[in-house]
Amino acid sequence: QVQLVESGGGLVQAGGSLRLSCAASGRTSTTPQTMSWVRQAPGTEREFVAAVTWIAGVTQYADSVRGRFTISRDYAKNAAYLQVNNLKVEDTAVYYCTASYPGRVSYWGQGTQVTVSS
Repeated sequence: QVQLVESGGGLVQAGGSLRLSCAASGRTSTTPQTMSWVRQAPGTEREFVAAVTWIAGVTQYADSVRGRFTISRDYAKNAAYLQVNNLKVEDTAVYYCTASYPGRVSYWGQGTQVTVSS
């Protein structure tokens, strides 16, 4: 089992920035394939935001956040991060960290709320 805990969310004005963190614990001796961030706004389905491959560090972004958000990972801390800049009201959502492992096993955190005011 792997536990993921997100932090760093909050209330910020449009144009502001936050740094979301995702700390992994538990079966961390097994290397994840990919760490991702997914978000869900009220009344909507979950939306892919960004992903990074753990070994190679290849990143992928949703069109809506490319150029504003940056995903990264830290081997030593078993953590992933999402730097979110130039936030927009439509970025308001609960942001979830996910980790994908071999065998189509994935884990999710409990989410951290990001609220952007106009």
